[in-house]
Amino acid sequence: MANETASTELANRRMIRESMAAALLSRERELQLATAWRDHRDQASLDELVKAYMRLVISAASRFKNYGLPMSDLIQEGVVGLMQAAARFEPERDVRFSTYAAWWIRSAMQDYILRNWSVVRTGTTAAQKSLFFNMRRLRARLDDGLKASLGDESRGIIAEELRVAVHEVEAMEMRLMGGDQSLNATLSPTGEDVWQDFLADDRPNPEDIVGDRHDTKARSTWLRHSLAELNERERTIIKERRLQEEGRTLEELGRVLGISKERVRQIEHRALQKLKASLLKRVKDPADEMLLTTSPAL
Repeated sequence: MANETASTELANRRMIRESMAAALLSRERELQLATAWRDHRDQASLDELVKAYMRLVISAASRFKNYGLPMSDLIQEGVVGLMQAAARFEPERDVRFSTYAAWWIRSAMQDYILRNWSVVRTGTTAAQKSLFFNMRRLRARLDDGLKASLGDESRGIIAEELRVAVHEVEAMEMRLMGGDQSLNATLSPTGEDVWQDFLADDRPNPEDIVGDRHDTKARSTWLRHSLAELNERERTIIKERRLQEEGRTLEELGRVLGISKERVRQIEHRALQKLKASLLKRVKDPADEMLLTTSPAL
């Protein structure tokens, strides 16, 4: 394993030396190669273009190496970004390929770091990505990295400079300060208890789930049969006023039924009394009377 690691490092150093020694391309040569690749899929042109600007990949990878990820992996992701730049570059625009490719290389590496730096997704929005990649630099400038946490003034300065909310700065600070920890890790080196054994499960247990389903079914059955005992106008008022997510007003129902809103209120009151009496007759177990209090109609 040690020999394999040493061999990989040697190969990486050789590749870096060769890439940094490659000749730079002139603007005209860049355009010629990019056009040949775009229009004719000339592989030799793409190879020359990629080889000439591997130095951009190496340079970007060296800036991101402090995030704890292998240099070789960063380089591979940078090459992917370089290939994407070659595929999307438009030679007719007045932009150097090297300038265009630098953005794609940096973007590919940043996405790779965000995916692999932690098992928890660190940032998904542009603001969060900006915070992740600039927090350490700004913190070093403000507090020299000596304090355990940022002060309110420093958080405000960072939030203003990066155009994000202060609470986002606080959340990212906590995320960067805390590392990943397995829930299967033991609480102490000599103990057997693991962290996940102490996590509370707030979900209802199977007994509660079954009980809720039974109660809901019982209420629905009682209500359906009791509504059938009301006349059509009473059922309409109860359904529109009590059994809708947003019940209609007395005035609205009065216009629909051709009566005053006071008359609607009287009919509703009478219908509720009839409905409650009918429901109580259907309850077999006195303990089940508690279910009626949660009925949406009462």
